Amino acid sequence: MTTKASVWRRLVTCLSSLKFYLNVLCLVVTVVVLLQISSFQITQHSISLPPALLTYWKHQQQPESISHSEKAYLVEKLRESVTYLPLKDYRFSKKPLEGHTWFMSSLYDNQTKGEAQYQEFPSESSKGRLLCLKGVDEHDGSWNYYALAWPEALPVNAILQEGLTFVSYNQYDYGNLWHGLTAVVPFVSWSLRNQREKPQRWVLYHWGELRFGMGHWLSEIITATYGQEPEILRFVDEDKPVCFEKAVVMRHNEGGMSRERRMEAFHHVRCEARNYCNISSSETSKPGIGMTLLLRTGSRSFRNESTVIDVFKKECGRVDGCELNVSYSNNLTFCEQVELMKKTDVLVSPHGAQLTNLFLMDMNSSVMEFFPKGWLKLAGVGQLVFQWAANWSGMRHEGSWHDPVGEICQFPDTDRRCMSVYKNAVIGYNETYFGEWARSVLGKLSIRKKQEIPEQNQGYDSLDVCP
Repeated sequence: MTTKASVWRRLVTCLSSLKFYLNVLCLVVTVVVLLQISSFQITQHSISLPPALLTYWKHQQQPESISHSEKAYLVEKLRESVTYLPLKDYRFSKKPLEGHTWFMSSLYDNQTKGEAQYQEFPSESSKGRLLCLKGVDEHDGSWNYYALAWPEALPVNAILQEGLTFVSYNQYDYGNLWHGLTAVVPFVSWSLRNQREKPQRWVLYHWGELRFGMGHWLSEIITATYGQEPEILRFVDEDKPVCFEKAVVMRHNEGGMSRERRMEAFHHVRCEARNYCNISSSETSKPGIGMTLLLRTGSRSFRNESTVIDVFKKECGRVDGCELNVSYSNNLTFCEQVELMKKTDVLVSPHGAQLTNLFLMDMNSSVMEFFPKGWLKLAGVGQLVFQWAANWSGMRHEGSWHDPVGEICQFPDTDRRCMSVYKNAVIGYNETYFGEWARSVLGKLSIRKKQEIPEQNQGYDSLDVCP
C-alpha cells in the first residue's frame, strides 16, 4: 500500500513539474514571437529600400529572407556609393550656355514647349532621387559638386533641407537689375504653373561659384512676388553635403519661354509689385500722358542734360494732358520706381540697367532708348536686351538713337578693343532728331489714348488684380 502511494506522489510531482516547464516554455516562445514581430515592424519603418533595389530583390528566389542587417548593409552601401560631379564642367567652357550647359552637365532639362527649361528633384527623370550639393567655393565652380541620392540613403554627414528650394544658375550676376530679373522670371513662371508654390530658400550660383547676396532691387522684386524676403542658403562646411526635399533648378534663365509665358510672368510680377507698394489705379493719380526722362549720372549719361530735357519738355507741352517728369534712378527707392513707372506712358532713357523698370509701366506703353558712339558696331546682341524686354512684357520699343560722335579710339571703329572706350562714354544730342522722334511717339500714343484700344492690357482683366 505504501509503495503504491509513493509511486502516485512521484507521478503527481512529475506531472506538476512538466506542466510548469511547459508553461515556462510557452511564455518564452510567446516573448520570442512578439520580439520578432516588433523587430519586423521596426525594420519596416526604419529601413526602406529604394525602388531600384526593390526591383532587384523581386527577381531573387527568396526576397522575404532578407534580414534587417542585410537591408541596413545595402543602404549603407548606397550611402557610400553616391557620386559627386563638379558643378562646372570645363569640357564645355567654350559653349557654357549651349545644350545642357557646363553647369550640372550630366543632367538634362525638362523642355516642355513654351515653358522655361528646368530640372525638378525628386521627379520621374531623377528616378525619385534628391538633389545634393556640396562645396563652399566662391571662385572656381569646379570645386563645388552635385549628386543625386535616394531619400532613404542620403550621403554620410548630409543635411536635409525641407520644403522647396530654388537653385539658380546665372551666367552673369545678381546685382545688375536686368541679369537678376531674367534669372528670377522663369521661377515665377514655374510657380504660376504649380499652384504658386513658394520657395523656402534660394541657392545662387554664378559659373558654378556660390553667391550669397543679390541686389536690393531684385530682392524687393522677389519679396513682392512671393510675399517673403528671399533666404539665401549659405554653405559653411565643405565636408557636409546639403540635400533638398524638393528642388527646382534653372540654368537657362528665360530660355525656352514663349512670349505668352514671359508676358504672363512679367504681368504677375508687375501686379504684385504694385500691391506690395500699395499702388493701385484708383490711388495713383495719372496724367493724360506721362513722359518720363529716367536719367543716369556718370557713364552713359547725356553730355548736355539741360538741352535734352528742354527738347522733350517742349514736345510734351505741345500735347494736351502731357506731363514731363525728370528722375534719376539712383536716388529712388524701389517703391518710388514702381510708382513712377505706373505714371509713365513714354519712358526716355539711355541704355542701362535702369531701363529694366520698363516692365512696371502699363502694358502698351512706349520706350525710347539712347546709346553712345560705337555701340551699334561693337556691342553685339547685348544692346538689344531692352527691345526684347519691351516685347516680352507687352510694351512698345520705339527705336534707338546711336550717337554718331563721341570718344575717339586709337584703333579702327570696328576693332573690338574700342568697346572699352565706348562702353561707358557719355551721349550727345541732336535737337532736331530728338524733337521729331518725340513728336512722332507722342502723336501715336495720343491716337491710341483717344481710341481707347482694348488691347491695352492684352487680355488681362486688371493690372491691380493679380492672375
